[in-house]
Amino acid sequence: MTSIYGPVTDWATDFDHAEPDYNANAHEVWSELRGRCPIAHTDRYEGAWLPVTHEHVSQIAYDTEHFTSRSVVVTTYRPLAEAPVGNAPPISSDPPFHHGARRLLLPAFAPKAIEPMENGVRTLCRRLLSDIAEAAIAKGGIADAAVQYAQHIPVSVISMMLGFPAEDAELFRGFIHDIVEGVNVTVEQRFESFQRLGDYIERQVLDHVDNPRDDLTTFLLNAKIGDEPLSVGHVRGSIVLLLIAGIDTTWSAIGSSLLHLATHPDDRRRLVAEPALMPTAIEELLRVYAPVTMARLVSQDVEIGGCPMKVDDWVLLPFPAANVDPAAFERADEVLIDRAENRHIAFGLGIHRCLGSNLARLEVRVAVEEFLAAFPDFELAGEVTWSVGQIRGPRTVPVRINA
Repeated sequence: MTSIYGPVTDWATDFDHAEPDYNANAHEVWSELRGRCPIAHTDRYEGAWLPVTHEHVSQIAYDTEHFTSRSVVVTTYRPLAEAPVGNAPPISSDPPFHHGARRLLLPAFAPKAIEPMENGVRTLCRRLLSDIAEAAIAKGGIADAAVQYAQHIPVSVISMMLGFPAEDAELFRGFIHDIVEGVNVTVEQRFESFQRLGDYIERQVLDHVDNPRDDLTTFLLNAKIGDEPLSVGHVRGSIVLLLIAGIDTTWSAIGSSLLHLATHPDDRRRLVAEPALMPTAIEELLRVYAPVTMARLVSQDVEIGGCPMKVDDWVLLPFPAANVDPAAFERADEVLIDRAENRHIAFGLGIHRCLGSNLARLEVRVAVEEFLAAFPDFELAGEVTWSVGQIRGPRTVPVRINA
């Protein structure tokens, strides 16, 4: 898709989160803005703000009075769905509706529900790594840690949880590109993308109506908030949330973690030698390479950091920028895999803190553990390409696997 906007002229006054240079150079962009203009503005998308300090991101994330979550992706049109439900509950929901919508899904992502999935995730990773090892032989030891590995893991996990066909993985990747990356396109193109996704989900929902089974889709179809069944829009919106947010965020975190280890041999060797350090290291990798930026719409005029934000202005919440703010973390831009105190916000803040964090942590940890077990010595072997939009992660990570 071709952007309807031209190149960025100044990150402080003309930023665009879907400009390819943004995610590729995000840490440098945020550092520059913190020194010049800690809350940037753009006229693109009919007006949007970009705070880059931990203080301002936190302030907005907790403020449900002045900011609505009815849409969390900055795009070329304001969403049709109204508060408090929004278009993808519970992430798009405001109080008081949000509480019931979130509580409904919490048991499915609680530790006791997620922990039994570890063996299945580990088996999946080992199968993928076996395929990679076999394919790399013919390519002089070259493999793509993102395309051949990271991008497959959450697709398989989420499709299984929703009860969607595993063979539709390529479709899922297309939906993710259209919905998460294709934001700076015409309104007509945007609607076409949602129509394709909506048609697919409708087919899956109808199949579940006719053939109920033990999965999240059937659960949502039977669920109630209070005594009221979920609306059709609520069911579809929640499935969109689980399908899109549960995949791209996690494969981005896995890809970034492997990219770091491919370019920082001391950290890679230390993790191989000290596997007990893995949980601490994963938290640090999540901090520095946090993938998720959420968004809000201003619901009441408010001034933040001296900036007058008006009703229906977009506001991006770059949790990754807050995580590398020197005012919040010592040696903020460095990965310290033994960092003892690490109150990062990779999973967000406030009422919308990621309900899938237990699953994401498990997938990232197991994926990195198994990659290192299979390939303890690997290095970057080509150009890295990055996503565009609000989920930051490498789309290609070519590595050379050393014997």
